[in-house]
Amino acid sequence: MSGPDMGHPAGFSPKPLLSVLKGDRPTVPPMWLMRQAGRYLPEYRSLRAEKGGFLELVYDSAAAAEVTLQPLRRFGFDGAILFSDILIIPYGMGQKLWFETGEGPRLAPTLDQTDLATLKPDFTRFDAIYETVRQVKAALDPEVTFLGFAGSPWTTATYMVAGQGSKDQGAARRLAYQDPARFGAIIDAIVDATVTYLSGQIDAGVEAVQLFDSWAGSLAPLQFDRWVIQPNRAIVERLRRLHPDIAIIGFPKGAGAKLADYAAGTGVDAVGVDETVDPHWANRILPAGLPVQGNLDPLALIAGGRAVEEAVDNIRAAFADRPHIFNLGHGILPDTPIAHVEALIAYVRQSNR
Repeated sequence: MSGPDMGHPAGFSPKPLLSVLKGDRPTVPPMWLMRQAGRYLPEYRSLRAEKGGFLELVYDSAAAAEVTLQPLRRFGFDGAILFSDILIIPYGMGQKLWFETGEGPRLAPTLDQTDLATLKPDFTRFDAIYETVRQVKAALDPEVTFLGFAGSPWTTATYMVAGQGSKDQGAARRLAYQDPARFGAIIDAIVDATVTYLSGQIDAGVEAVQLFDSWAGSLAPLQFDRWVIQPNRAIVERLRRLHPDIAIIGFPKGAGAKLADYAAGTGVDAVGVDETVDPHWANRILPAGLPVQGNLDPLALIAGGRAVEEAVDNIRAAFADRPHIFNLGHGILPDTPIAHVEALIAYVRQSNR
């Protein structure tokens, strides 16, 4: 599925993104963008206005499938990412979930005040997401790799404990230090739910999954090992037993110097790197041959022009000798000009530069 004048150069496999996750190194890296289905697209804004709230859009499978496919039609990316939300897992685990206009998600009861055992899990809340996967899969171009996702346990727990996002994830960090057994039980329950959720996505048709640890950077090294590396390793190992061929991308945003330990400790098939990471350093410290995803600064994409071209050249030079998926270092921002995305795709896909 390619947009105008954006066809793949010769040498691409039928599923270039999936082949890179398996270790291939095509001349031109496949690409997708985190949050590629979202508010920067007028077609998304129109459908969101029609459906009302964000959660209503997620739980309308036909609409969520349409949102997933919108950036594929417009840009011809090599990967489609399921349109959903990381907080579907706590919702399935029994918390109430809603979105406050202009303020973001809310969960109740909060686990800093309520015991996990009081929640009543209802994993039928995952069913609409699986239906979205099936509808996208039926409509997706066969050369596009379909990515599912979930929040990693630490990031998910920060919302479950505090009931909302925060700048420093202080409530979860305090609980993890003060009562590690209680916090560990929360993490273990999230691991179980995540394996169930991702396995269901895989059964419904996704070909790879990404674990988003958006708040991994807030933890001290020992806490990072306990609450990021170990739970993600458990998910990877359990998913591989259920689905031996599934490709798993880990994205520990803010991991910084702990990136190599994350890669070695979790056993993921590929590591996403955020925009603060020097790609040349990442290439030196990560295991040889490990696929890497990233890591253009989303603000550079807003600036466009030479700022993007210089960054693209630097990233591609850094990862020239390892499997590489071109992506942003975090999600695309709502005020990103569509013309800049088109220019980025055209620039990345120039071969032999």
